[in-house]
Amino acid sequence: PVLLGCGSAQPPGSCPALCECLEAAKTVKCVNKNLTAVPPDLPPYVRNLFITGNRLASLPPGAFPARRLPDLRALNLSGNHLRAVEAGALAALPALRQLDLSGNPLVSLSPQAFGEGGSPLEELALRGALRNHSALLSLAAALQSGALHNLSRLELTDSGLVLLPAGMFTALPALRHLDLSNNSLVGLRNVSFQGLGQLQSLNLSNNSLGVLRNDTLAQFRSLPALRRIGLGLNTWVCDCAIEDLVTWLKESDQVESKETLTCTYPDKMHGKALLKISSLDLNCSVPVDLPSQLQTSYVFLGIVLALIGAIFLLVLYLNRKGIKKWMHNIRDACRDHMEGYHYRYEISADPRLTNLSSNSDV
Repeated sequence: PVLLGCGSAQPPGSCPALCECLEAAKTVKCVNKNLTAVPPDLPPYVRNLFITGNRLASLPPGAFPARRLPDLRALNLSGNHLRAVEAGALAALPALRQLDLSGNPLVSLSPQAFGEGGSPLEELALRGALRNHSALLSLAAALQSGALHNLSRLELTDSGLVLLPAGMFTALPALRHLDLSNNSLVGLRNVSFQGLGQLQSLNLSNNSLGVLRNDTLAQFRSLPALRRIGLGLNTWVCDCAIEDLVTWLKESDQVESKETLTCTYPDKMHGKALLKISSLDLNCSVPVDLPSQLQTSYVFLGIVLALIGAIFLLVLYLNRKGIKKWMHNIRDACRDHMEGYHYRYEISADPRLTNLSSNSDV
């Protein structure tokens, strides 16, 4: 069967076969038509393009006609079995502001997919598209390259993410909304939110977060525009390590529905609201960070020993004359003692002096 009934003889502005065109709404829909490539003769008036539910295995370079779609702002390519978005695939879309690649089993997303000079793209949706780890790494490289520095909304939900690459968001100064919900994130220790001065909302709900450390909380405090943080449906571990998070929750107005956050572990704390936890509940008699405590103790011991050594050397210096005299006295006593031993040895060794030694008081 013909998958792309889009003959080159069609007049400009006509609608490709297997697509539905709404010229008044500037919209073209090519939905569930088993297309294997982007129709080559899309009408130039299109602003909203839906190519969804097809079989586009990849987007090769020049997938969209060069300078043929000057007004295309919103492009939806969700659910197309896409595995690769190659270099230059989206370079010829100067007005592109919204891109949806959700529901595709991506393996690679080239940092040059949007062209060499960067992209005007403002919204990128990748819901369920990053289950392959190489896709996550290639996305991180694309974000860090600065090619998407205009992004204001980024959706990375439903992809089973466990850990995020370090520095993944550092080149997104315009980012306002970041959605990381419905993943399996276990921590944010290597994630930097520094530089996201315009970030307004951060959704971390429905993950596997057990605790948020002080460095992460400090980053949240430092973001002036951040007003909405979603933390619901996480597996909070209510031991001594959670004290900083509880303190921050009680002080901060950034967290949405914070009164609904509850402990998951240990069993005795299950279901208890984080806002109602006290230090007595946690029983933190043993320091949480034992290695740092030991390190501090060793430093203190070293300082004490150095001080004792300095005092000892000072005492020696101040009493150097007396010590010298004392050393001389010990030397003289030892010498006299050794001379006595030597004299007795000479008497014992000389038979001529034996009678003398026995009849006289030496």
